Amino acid sequence: MSKFFKFLVAATVLALVLAACGGGAPAPTAAPAEPTTAPATDAPSEPVDDMCFGASPGDEVTVLYQWASAEEESFHAAIAPIVEACGITIVPESSRDQALLETRIESGDAWDLVFWPTVGPIGSYGDQLVALDSLGADAGNYAPAWMATSGGSWLGVAVKADPKSIVWYSPVNFDAFGYSVPTTWDDFVALADQMVADGNVPFSMGFESGDATGWTASDFIQDILLATQGSAYVNGILDGSVAYNDAGVAGAYEIYSGWASNPAYAVGGAEGSLSTSFSDAILLPFSDPPQAMMVKQSGFAGGAIAAQYPELEFGTDFSFFHFPGADGVQGGADWMMAFSDTPAVRAIVAYLTSAEGGAHWAATGFGLSPNNGSAGNYADPINAALADVLAGASAATPDIGDSIQPSFGSAEWRAIVDVVSGASSIDAALAGAAEAQAADQGN
Repeated sequence: MSKFFKFLVAATVLALVLAACGGGAPAPTAAPAEPTTAPATDAPSEPVDDMCFGASPGDEVTVLYQWASAEEESFHAAIAPIVEACGITIVPESSRDQALLETRIESGDAWDLVFWPTVGPIGSYGDQLVALDSLGADAGNYAPAWMATSGGSWLGVAVKADPKSIVWYSPVNFDAFGYSVPTTWDDFVALADQMVADGNVPFSMGFESGDATGWTASDFIQDILLATQGSAYVNGILDGSVAYNDAGVAGAYEIYSGWASNPAYAVGGAEGSLSTSFSDAILLPFSDPPQAMMVKQSGFAGGAIAAQYPELEFGTDFSFFHFPGADGVQGGADWMMAFSDTPAVRAIVAYLTSAEGGAHWAATGFGLSPNNGSAGNYADPINAALADVLAGASAATPDIGDSIQPSFGSAEWRAIVDVVSGASSIDAALAGAAEAQAADQGN
């Protein structure tokens, strides 16, 4: 078993991406940004001068993150109170280049703080990381699922999370056809069958995403597994104790491909599922007239719907429900890890993990924070509702596609595409993916 997967088993933590569009979709690499102080924000914040830990004005903190454009601006707004209170200068770099990350760390030139969409750096470079509690991080503000540990040391914390075990729908359309939100897996299956009987298409399944085509289908299959097999089973796929060609996985593929390849159940059938971009698929249930009744997608979909259809009201015209029957929630997260111990680094870490930091993060609108201090501080009703999903989850599992090694990940996506397109049988496709799974884990 590889070092990374041994870590996953021991840590039992979420290890996920969240590219702004979730699921493993690649994002562009940007050049290092200019040193900056965070922009001001209208969001409320508490005095944080006592969190400076002796940092002096002008002290620099080098930071690597994958955020760009509006998300990058939101991050700097989120840390503005501590940056301004202590006079810290942030020297940021935005990139999703794994090779850059590895080269810099292995050359001894790591950033002070790294915000990364997986906990992979902990498995590979844990001996170079600084324990977060030694930097003043407040563990009391986090559930264990959002704290990554290795060798008894707390080395990573999720600063931003996105639940994926949710289904978006239109309450108006449901009411018009007399549909109720399903609460069990059997109810969900029965609802899809009833929609077909009524002449409605249940799902918008489009999952085209360039080189990452298949990640949204992987997310859907994982939620089927959470509903039919449970969270322990999914974690078994991650740690290698459950082979990817196990009967439970084959059953989930049969259910998913049966829906995604059938034009009665998915918009355009196999061709539509394969060729429609995941971003366009989000919008189809909310067009006029609707082309589908539901779309399973991460929390970020709410912003996409609101941006495309600003006249629609959340809770009335569009909303979501937890994936019926799922054992907990699969999710994506961005993790903070520290490679140095300086007063300025301590200030940033202590603030972001404090209740004040969580509240300010939520108020700036930079997605969801697992920090308990964020509760009640979301101005956006979509984020407030999504935060309730995270808080109420009975279990949390990493997104498989975001957590597995690259060759297994590519094989998984290829298996999904081959099965939905009809190019391969389920057994043959899963056999190839299972071989990649075993190879990646050294079995």
